[in-house]
Amino acid sequence: MDIRPVLSPPEDSRQLSSPDLVLPATENFKLIISYDGTDYHGWQRQPGKITVQGLIEDALRRLTGQSISLQAAGRTDAGVHAIGQVANFRAACHFTEVALLRALNALLPPDIRIMTLTRAPQDFQARRSARSKIYRYRIKTSAILSPFDYRYVFHYPYPLNKQAMCLAAGLFEREDDFTAFSSGHYQRPVRHVYHSVVEEVDQELVFTIEANGFLRHMVRTIAGTLLMVGRNRLTSEGIEELFLGKKRTRLSPTAPAKGLYLVQVNY
Repeated sequence: MDIRPVLSPPEDSRQLSSPDLVLPATENFKLIISYDGTDYHGWQRQPGKITVQGLIEDALRRLTGQSISLQAAGRTDAGVHAIGQVANFRAACHFTEVALLRALNALLPPDIRIMTLTRAPQDFQARRSARSKIYRYRIKTSAILSPFDYRYVFHYPYPLNKQAMCLAAGLFEREDDFTAFSSGHYQRPVRHVYHSVVEEVDQELVFTIEANGFLRHMVRTIAGTLLMVGRNRLTSEGIEELFLGKKRTRLSPTAPAKGLYLVQVNY
């Protein structure tokens, strides 16, 4: 994929970033971002790799002439998508919100879009101010997968006990230690899941989960665990045993990244 921007910043944006202008005080800007994560090494900037954060920061630096550091609500992994990622940054510039939004999107590849850009209170922080985040995992169960879906869903065309999966999803609505459904070790592994549900829509199982925070790979591991329930390899009692054991096992695999979306961040 050629991610080099073809368009130049609009004429007004080049004038607004002129070094001859006296810059105003530093302001806080809030972004809502959508992206197809297929071709990126996740959100977070990494040396020598193409990431969503890196591309947006580079575009902002070109527009403002300043070193910009984006703070995001969630650090999505490689291949994970976002509908409503939220980020904020601080900069001093003469851009109007409309001009900055237009110029920024002109410099970004078409699979990354800034949906809204607004000035925010100085104390707003995309990560620390968040009350909850909502993720969605999509599992396509049709016999044949459309070529227009293959980048965006996990295809599982085999029999599944869908009723058992729907019932098991509710077991994750709790405040508990989620170590058994994550990667890595944490000093504070307790998270509060407010909502966890599996719904069937047009030959597709959609797993939606909302929590005050997530451990690494937590959503994909819960999705993989629910698939084990659907394959009749794990029961509700088995899920409770996983919680009690606080340890990853083969019964809680990590589902592929491409089916996962960061849908919304609540403040």
